[in-house]
Amino acid sequence: MIRSFLTVSSGTLASRLLGFLRDSMVAALLGAGPVADAFLVAFQLVNVVRRLLTEGALNAALVPAWLRLRETEGAAAAAAFAGKLLGTVSAALVAATALIALGMPLVIAALAPGFAGSETLAMAVADARLMLPYLAFAGPVTVLMAVMNAQGRFALTAFSPLLFNIALIAAIAVLLSWRQDAARAALILAAVVGLAGLLQLSMLMLRQGEKAATPLRVAFDAEMRGFLARAIPGMIASSGPQLLMIAGAIIASSSPAAVSWLYFAGRLIELPLGLVGVAMGTVLVSELSRAVQAGDTAAVAHAESRALELAAGLALPATLGLIVLAEPIVRLLFEHGAFAASDTAATARALVWLALGLPAQVLFKALAPAFYARDNTATPLVSVLKGIVFALATAFLFGHFFGVEGIAAGIALGAWSSALSLLREGATRFGFALDAAARRRLPRIAVAALAMAASIWFALRFLPAAGLAQALALAVLIAGGITLYGLLLQLFGVTGWREVVNALKGSPRDLRG
Repeated sequence: MIRSFLTVSSGTLASRLLGFLRDSMVAALLGAGPVADAFLVAFQLVNVVRRLLTEGALNAALVPAWLRLRETEGAAAAAAFAGKLLGTVSAALVAATALIALGMPLVIAALAPGFAGSETLAMAVADARLMLPYLAFAGPVTVLMAVMNAQGRFALTAFSPLLFNIALIAAIAVLLSWRQDAARAALILAAVVGLAGLLQLSMLMLRQGEKAATPLRVAFDAEMRGFLARAIPGMIASSGPQLLMIAGAIIASSSPAAVSWLYFAGRLIELPLGLVGVAMGTVLVSELSRAVQAGDTAAVAHAESRALELAAGLALPATLGLIVLAEPIVRLLFEHGAFAASDTAATARALVWLALGLPAQVLFKALAPAFYARDNTATPLVSVLKGIVFALATAFLFGHFFGVEGIAAGIALGAWSSALSLLREGATRFGFALDAAARRRLPRIAVAALAMAASIWFALRFLPAAGLAQALALAVLIAGGITLYGLLLQLFGVTGWREVVNALKGSPRDLRG
């Protein structure tokens, strides 16, 4: 288990870090203005669909179904089911891609109403149409990745998403050296997005082996409709953070450069959020599902308590660290080329408010598996939709008075609305119980995170003004903060190195708390 965990989490971390490099280069290439706003609105549309498929519940739903069929009816039946799903999803996405391409002006007008009547709308439509081929490739990629995961082939599926970022990074490097006009560069980069999907699919097709998804056919029979009905609500619910950012972009589109500022700030939230998602999927989901199926209430309470500890232990230091280090981090990552100092200041202000919503997004990821383990995907979906509506309303109100900071605050409030709604539903339906260990550890985790943030805030005054020295000092400061936090957790008796290793190995002692 530990090898699989480290493989998947290493792939996720590598993908997120390459994503930062990609976005830093996009900022240098396009800056923050009409061209960048148009490109990023189009990119968010593609990125959300990519997350819905490749990081959503389709993978989680397919793996157990494929394994169950292979065990009960044999490998041929499992391969036939995967082939049917591969063909059906591929056909549906090709048709959807064609329809979206035809109606793209209406789609962009809905996602960015502030672009109406401006050249930015035409640029966004052109960029989005060039990116659309990626959507047709994303579905087959997801099915093939899920089948490989079911076969225990984690390395290829963990690292194949890196191809997407590598292709874009290479293209941006060429465009930066070529010194193209920003609008033309955005069009070229948009076309590369579509080609990156083809590159990823080609690699998976060549390496799939064992013919685990054959024969390929299209069918919308009862089995397929039932499978998709279970998977789609979870796919949408798991993409709540990205949908909240889309809601913010809808409001921000009426303010020049605000879409870009929000996008770059949101990218910094996704690193801790993505790592938490991997941890939850690896440590919590399987344990909680077994406990619910066995009717073991003590094991359920244990799993829920450990999930909340994990959520707090990862989210609180990340939130406080991003708030304290907002401006130097944004400056280091994005203030290059066309991205000016004024863009850094605005992005950092948005980041502070977005970071306040990070604990809520992590809390949602900790609570949702309790519903999924009970075959309930509708309740998390409804909670996400409530949060999106609330985010739109508050972002519109606060954005009118406070600009991009108000919109970011609305997004954070939408995240808290979703999390608290799910918490209330869970408490009403089956109750959430914290064991004595969690009640003892959670306050200590909060104190350790606050002490870490205070030490970083104090050390900031000694940070060099700019340049390589600032980058090195910032890296040392972050590493020191993480080390201090770990030492404080050990000092307070929250956890130790042996307990962490046992948790990763899934040892019996750790599972008993």
